[in-house]
Amino acid sequence: MSIDTTPRLVSVAGPSLLGFGCMRFTLLPGSQAIDEEQACALLAYAYDHGVNYFDTAWGYHEGKSEQFVGRALQRYPRESYYLASKMPGWLLQDLAGAKELLAKQLQRCQVKYFDYYLLHSLTTQEEFERLYLKENVLDYLREQKQAGRIGKLGFSFHGSLDFMKYLLANQSWDFVQIQLNYQDWHTMQAAQLYELVVEKYKLPCIIMEPLRGGALANLNEEGAAILKEASPQSSLASWGMRFVATLPGVMCVLSGMNDIKQLQDNLKTFAEPRALNAREQETLQKALQAYLKLSPIPCSACNYCMPCPFNVDIPGNFRAYNKCAGKRLLEAMHEEEKKQEFLELWQQIAPESLPDKCSSCGACLSKCPQHIDIPERMLELKELLRQAG
Repeated sequence: MSIDTTPRLVSVAGPSLLGFGCMRFTLLPGSQAIDEEQACALLAYAYDHGVNYFDTAWGYHEGKSEQFVGRALQRYPRESYYLASKMPGWLLQDLAGAKELLAKQLQRCQVKYFDYYLLHSLTTQEEFERLYLKENVLDYLREQKQAGRIGKLGFSFHGSLDFMKYLLANQSWDFVQIQLNYQDWHTMQAAQLYELVVEKYKLPCIIMEPLRGGALANLNEEGAAILKEASPQSSLASWGMRFVATLPGVMCVLSGMNDIKQLQDNLKTFAEPRALNAREQETLQKALQAYLKLSPIPCSACNYCMPCPFNVDIPGNFRAYNKCAGKRLLEAMHEEEKKQEFLELWQQIAPESLPDKCSSCGACLSKCPQHIDIPERMLELKELLRQAG
């Protein structure tokens, strides 16, 4: 009988620093159904090792995540964990719809209250004002907080710096959830958003996409080699997790763990998170530059763009492209062996879901938190596959 040597997180009065993101559970083969046996085992292992924050949402796993998480957490005392869910404003038209949705979410999760409740993926001031101000939905949510159905009220964010300034200056919030990782810190506006939330407004900060949908745990060969040479015993993921976990003001870091090895690795990192020293920061930047040199498509595989009306597997196609770029297959297509390796990566996607099925309808554009021009990129991938035969 093997002994479990994975460390337990230090107990804290509040959410654990490592939170369990419930958007990326493993699916049953050939199905969109959650592999509940495996997912239950992972949630139980996480809980037993000190993870007490679980983050779900209305649309995760096509609406199945809330129901599953609610069932899975029933075995534990309600006061022993923190449950977060979110209101998808883009699906709602008025206050009546918001009231109905919140009631359904509580019912799905089999709870009387959410510890943390978020306005999901705020992107534009116009959309925020349309529903939350003009329809008085924000006032209603604050009433629900007073009534005990919501513990803390905040929002997750995918908008501009000016929009964040507007939200923080004009409304009162309990916390903010932002996308932050060592790539976005330098290439997007993550550093400025973090400074606004934590340093100027002194709000607790929850971090999503600390590894950009797993991309930073699967760097190209050159980037991975730089990190492995610096610390052979450390996983690529641990570098990214240490970068975010040790930032002041970070309350919780969400990770969508769908494998026991990922979970154990994160637990080891978060049991005693160590800030990156100056040399490690420099090493991480070298690895990042090696990765970005290959121009990966900045998809975090959040699946917000799915389902596609024409059945295109948008995240799957972007993932295949990034793997090809990371392996430097794109510039070696004249070599038969490289060409075959390229085609094998794309053969993992069903023929009816390849880029040539994209009609450029644009239905995905407003849904992408990374603001990728998906139809344009699909045209590029279509041409790439045509050239590869």
